[in-house]
Amino acid sequence: MPREAREFVQSATANQPYFTHQWGGDALTEPLAIVEGYNSYFSFSRNRSGYSGVATFCKDNATPVAAEEGLSGLFATQNGSVGCYGNMDEFTQEELRALDSEGRALLTQHKIRTWEGKERILTLINVYCPHADPGRPERLVFKMRFYRLLQIRAEALLAAGSHVIILGDLNTAHRPIDHWDAVNLECFEEDPGRKWMDSLLSNLGCQSASHVGPFIDSYRCFQPKQEGAFTCWSAVTGARHLNYGSRLDYVLGDRTLVIDTFQASFLLPEVMGSDHCPVGAVLSVSSVPAKQCPPLCTRFLPEFAGTQLKILRFLVPLEQSPVLEQSVLQHNNQTRVQTCQNKAQVHSTRPRPSQAGSGRGQKNLKSYFQPSPNCPQASPDIELPSPPLMSTLMTPKTSEEEAVVKVVKGRAKASEAKDEKEVRTSFWKSVLAGPLRTPLCGGHREPCVMRTVKKPGPNLGRRFYMCARPRGPPTDPSSRCNFFLWSRPS
Repeated sequence: MPREAREFVQSATANQPYFTHQWGGDALTEPLAIVEGYNSYFSFSRNRSGYSGVATFCKDNATPVAAEEGLSGLFATQNGSVGCYGNMDEFTQEELRALDSEGRALLTQHKIRTWEGKERILTLINVYCPHADPGRPERLVFKMRFYRLLQIRAEALLAAGSHVIILGDLNTAHRPIDHWDAVNLECFEEDPGRKWMDSLLSNLGCQSASHVGPFIDSYRCFQPKQEGAFTCWSAVTGARHLNYGSRLDYVLGDRTLVIDTFQASFLLPEVMGSDHCPVGAVLSVSSVPAKQCPPLCTRFLPEFAGTQLKILRFLVPLEQSPVLEQSVLQHNNQTRVQTCQNKAQVHSTRPRPSQAGSGRGQKNLKSYFQPSPNCPQASPDIELPSPPLMSTLMTPKTSEEEAVVKVVKGRAKASEAKDEKEVRTSFWKSVLAGPLRTPLCGGHREPCVMRTVKKPGPNLGRRFYMCARPRGPPTDPSSRCNFFLWSRPS
């Protein structure tokens, strides 16, 4: 199932007209795709099932005039596309296709009416930006190229006269205030993703900005000094319990739109469902719905529009002419006769019962057992003597010998019984003893939790013990301590 929704934009005059969703899988079902009162738009990864994707839900009173997958225009349809791509000459066609093939961007374009009564165009760019894996340097390059393509497309839309909102998971904590452990991170300000956000955003609020970029971080516009405002926490370490996270999810708007229409921007950390929480904004605009949904709308997909043919459609018997029916009947009769002839022919080639024991037929079971060459073969006329009875060989000649035999047998049986009892006792002790006792962590003297190394390397698959408490600030005594112990020595 997909992850819970992370971001949505909310209008002051229409409750939740735009609802965007970070998608974690492509198992699209009708109850999710067709929601009463909404029209939805999805984009999936074309390379890896269940890897990435985004979705946008629009209320019917905020139906977009256009919708499009991707940033490059390569996946745009002829009708209903957003357009305005800008100059992308620095990208090759293969690079553009790779950047858009992971389903990380979805655009919907809407007509809005401001409080002054003016109609304008608003383009929502719903994004799920790539993560820069430290173990895969090529993913950092991919992430930065995606950022570059996003900026080119957003600025092209602005230049064409549209208001633009970029919202979603940008996968970068912009400022030290947006990351709980920024002080301990080396070269925090020099991160390429943060430098890109510096060029995109106006710094330090809405009106008095030291750097005037085309977009504004709406949350920092209304809450410039709010600490602990995070949207993502590690689910493995339980860091959400102590709010040990970072702010990766944003609602960015162009400067004019934020200054003139944004009334609030907020986080919803109390909403559970994934390792991220929803973020939102309130705008003082009203929506002007389109008369018809764009072709990308989910309700037009064959499996949801009722136009997809079912297999039963191809199994309906068709009417045939009498001549065709007679021809088919004759053909069936000929086939049946031919089959009977073939059966008779096959039956005639089988060996008769009288041949079963002969050399030409099936061999007798006894013929597979040959006498050993070292053992003389007995003549059928010579009768071998029967072997002596065991009781005769073991019968003692005197009562004294009989007593000795009884004592020896008794001791042997007692020794066997004792050995068997010891073996059973040792076995059940090992089974019922359970696993080894869990060690206590050094900081809190509490039972540890066992983890497994999943990072590729010499320790892959090894197990270790660590503090069971959730991860938190190092200065917080209730957070996890630094205890570490291998479960078995290497």
